[in-house]
Amino acid sequence: MDDQEMQLKVRRVSDKFTESMYVLANEPSVALYRLQEHVRRSLPELVQHKTDMQSWEEQSQGAIYTVEYACSAMKSMTNSGVYFKNIDSLLRQAISMKDQISNSQGRSPLVSAPHAPSSSS
Repeated sequence: MDDQEMQLKVRRVSDKFTESMYVLANEPSVALYRLQEHVRRSLPELVQHKTDMQSWEEQSQGAIYTVEYACSAMKSMTNSGVYFKNIDSLLRQAISMKDQISNSQGRSPLVSAPHAPSSSS
């Protein structure tokens, strides 16, 4: 065998070997193994992110409820202005009536106490 023939055979063998290694490296089971490795490495971090997000969602829901409750309380307070004006008017009338009663009692003679029922029935 001469040198060129030997180089040709070596080249064929090395090409076949390279092709076999390429096929072996890209075989589906190897790809699945690499995928499994990736999932195994990244899953704990993803789980932690999920629990963090759930915690933040719960806190957000609590804050949203608080804000909505405060808004409804503020709306109720703004709508209660009519009632406070009515209460103010009634209090002023009550004070006026009390003053009238006090003035009328001050001018007239003392009213005698009511008579107790007699025991001869």
